[in-house]
Parts: sequence; C-alpha cells; structure tokens
Amino acid sequence: MAMSDAPRPAGLAARRRRSVTILGATGSVGRSTADLLARHRERYEVEALTAHRDVAGLVALAHDLRPRLAVIGDPAGLAELRAGLAGTGIAVAAGADAVVDAASRPVDWVMAAIVGMAGLAPTMAAIRAGATVAFASKECLVAAGPLMMAAIRRHGATLLPVDSEHNAIFQVFDFARPEAIERIILTASGGPFRQAPRESLAAVTPEQALAHPNWRMGAKISVDSATMMNKGLEVIEAHHLFAMPEPRIEVVIHPQSIVHSLVAYVDGSVLAQLGSPDMRTPIAHTLAWPDRIAAPSPRLDLAQIGTLSFEAPDDDRFPALGLCRRALTAGGGTPAVLNAANEVAVAAFLERRIGFLDIPAIVQDAIGRMNIPSLDSIDDVVALDDEARRVASALVTASLRT
Repeated sequence: MAMSDAPRPAGLAARRRRSVTILGATGSVGRSTADLLARHRERYEVEALTAHRDVAGLVALAHDLRPRLAVIGDPAGLAELRAGLAGTGIAVAAGADAVVDAASRPVDWVMAAIVGMAGLAPTMAAIRAGATVAFASKECLVAAGPLMMAAIRRHGATLLPVDSEHNAIFQVFDFARPEAIERIILTASGGPFRQAPRESLAAVTPEQALAHPNWRMGAKISVDSATMMNKGLEVIEAHHLFAMPEPRIEVVIHPQSIVHSLVAYVDGSVLAQLGSPDMRTPIAHTLAWPDRIAAPSPRLDLAQIGTLSFEAPDDDRFPALGLCRRALTAGGGTPAVLNAANEVAVAAFLERRIGFLDIPAIVQDAIGRMNIPSLDSIDDVVALDDEARRVASALVTASLRT
C-alpha cells in the first residue's frame, strides 16, 4: 500500500500499546529509536531487537527495553548473548535467518535500520508481514526499488521514510494532489569537504571523512556524505518513494542542516520542514505517525542561527552525485551495481586500501565493465549484487598494484 492511501490508526491514547521491532538496534538510528521508546514506555512494547555483532550493546538495550526476543546476526555472539540475558526471560537467537524471522514476527511497526544490502532480506520480510516499516536502509531501495514498492502494494505494508530529507518531504508532500507538485528539493550539508579544493581530496584520511560537521552517524553513511554519494543514493530513494522523475528531483547544498528538504508546487509555493540536525525528530514522526510524540531534539532558535544559506552542488569535485543520476536514468540493475560497488569501495577506503577519490572512480569503472541485466526478482538483485561486489573487489585489488 502506498504511503498516500495507508490506513491511519486511531490516536495512540485511545488504543493499546503499539508493538515494535528494531532491526539494527545498536546502530545510530537504532539507538535513537531505543532512546525514544525508553521515553514513551507507556505507548510501546518491544517485540524484538536485532544487531549484527555488537553483543554488549544488544544486551544493554535488551535489559532496558525488555523485548520478547533478542537476535545477534553473527552466530559467534550467541553464547555471550545468552549469558548476558540469562534469567531475564528474553528469548535469544543468532544468524541471518534468525534476523529475518525476527523481522517476520507480527508487530505494528518495524524500524528497518540495518546498513547496506544486509538489510534487504529482513526489510522484505517485514514488508511481506504487512507491517508499517520505518525505513532507514536506503541501499535496499536503491538496489531493489521497483520490486520493493511492488511488494509493499501487494502485501498491504506501509513504508515511512526515516532519512531526514525524505521524512521532511513526506511531511509537506500533498499525496492527495501530486499533480500540483512541480519538483522536490533535497538539501545536502556538503559534508566535511564542501569547500576543499579537488587536489586536496586525494589525501583525505578516513578520520577526516568521518568528521561530519553536523551529524553523528555510522562510518559508511559518513563517508557517503563526504563523497556526496549519499545524496545521490537519496535521489534514487526519493524517485521510488514519491514516484518522482529524476529531472524533477533537485539537490541544493545547505551547510546548516536546518532545512531538511522542500517541495515546490506549481503555483510557486515552496514548503519546507525545519528542525535541528537530530535523527530523533524524523524517527519520532514515523514512530507516532499519524500522531506526534515529544522528542528531546534541541529546539530551533532561528534568531540565534541568523543565516540559512544555499548553493549549487559542485559536480566536478563530487562526481558521485552525477553517477547516481545516470544510474537511475539507465534503470534495470544499474543502481544495484552502483550500490554494491560503492559499499566495496567505501569499505576499502576505511581500511586505507584505496584513496578517497578512488571511491567514485571504482564505482564508475564497475558499472562500465559489467553487462547489467534487468531485475525480475529479489534473487536477481542478490545475484547481481554478488557479481558487482566481485568486480569492484577486483578493481580495488588492481588499484593497489598500480
């Protein structure tokens, strides 16, 4: 079911506690979600929490939120998880299949916050279960957008965007009259190298790339923000979420990260959502939707902020944005290849195996070297993702020899 015609549940005060599951509970989005749940215990009960390898973090969250089930993706952590939750009555499990099973459990709301393509199978399981899915795994939608959106309609699920930009658009988008919308405008902070000359980017270190000026995020998305690949992935994400053609999705640099995105209407009106750069605001919006709950995000003081500035992105210094636009236009499996190659290249950069400027170069090279098919099933996506990772990994290795 599309966001526009999703059923709107009754006010929270008049109904039972909503059941929730967090996929990727120990990441930055997962922890922000847990923080909100802890502040509103009377409204929510936790069905399941999952994490990849952070057993200690998962144990701490489970003691606090008391889910029925805690799952660690890496089976090597099962014994430590079992010991950490002994005597609590909380069921434990481990492995990729157990994460998918957790996502399949019937609940009102699922936070899909597993980074990268690892989130595809669990997110699809939640969609097939017909849940309301708060969506923070943009890579899945980039790689498998048409298939995911078709599954949402087929299974009666609801997808609510958590990315601050897409959540902002969701809040000001007139779903009843989409013909009145001229374009959507995604804002980008510009990352830590917004004003850096191109010649200096070759020597950028992972520590510098991870030092985002406004947001505290995980490593992968921080590097994506620094290359502006993240904004390109968000263009593809917006295309699927709002059925918007690529030429009608604009990107503008907004260094203050206060205006989280905008919708331009045919009469010249432009509506925006503003807020402090704190993920708990968009998460709270999706958690309580269609109602609102209090979030502890810092309140805006516009007089103190003083100036909000905007500028056009520099495609020459940050070619990743153009790469994503071309991949979206090419369609078929091209966005999936782009996403897989980027994940490989970012991991290699964080391991200091390649340079910062090698990231978009490897992605472009991987796309150019592959015979990319159309995608008819999730199995097709997974197979193409695997092949793209092999090609990108070979390109990383080859770059080390030159």
